[in-house]
Amino acid sequence: MTRAAIALGSNLDDPEAHVKRGFDDLAALPGTKLLARSKLYRTKPVGYADQPDFINACALVDTALAPRELLRGLLDIEKRHGRQRGIPNGPRTLDLDIVLYGEEKIDEPGLAIPHPRAAERDFVLDPLRDVWPEAVSRLVPRASRPS
Repeated sequence: MTRAAIALGSNLDDPEAHVKRGFDDLAALPGTKLLARSKLYRTKPVGYADQPDFINACALVDTALAPRELLRGLLDIEKRHGRQRGIPNGPRTLDLDIVLYGEEKIDEPGLAIPHPRAAERDFVLDPLRDVWPEAVSRLVPRASRPS
């Protein structure tokens, strides 16, 4: 089993419900156990600003799925929630990202772990602190972390 952090975000069609159901969907992935759910955070959009606020959260899981298998599972969950990819950083029913996967460092087409922009995004870091506080230091160098 590998410990992984999954970021969840939604800003369309009852975002809070999508995120809460997203937690349940993660728990239902084969070989995966949901260990913790962060509280829900309301955040302003980043990048493309002309859209509703987001509900963001983080799930902590133990999984027997390999990184690519986990990614496929996340993409399937997004699809079941009606996710359509259009505008980069645009509105979405549910977005699921692997933030951390054990100690792995992966940089391949379509899969980057740790998530390459997680350290720049409080909407990822704050929920991650709720569920796996010691992991934040793997994303944010000590000198730049808030005290």
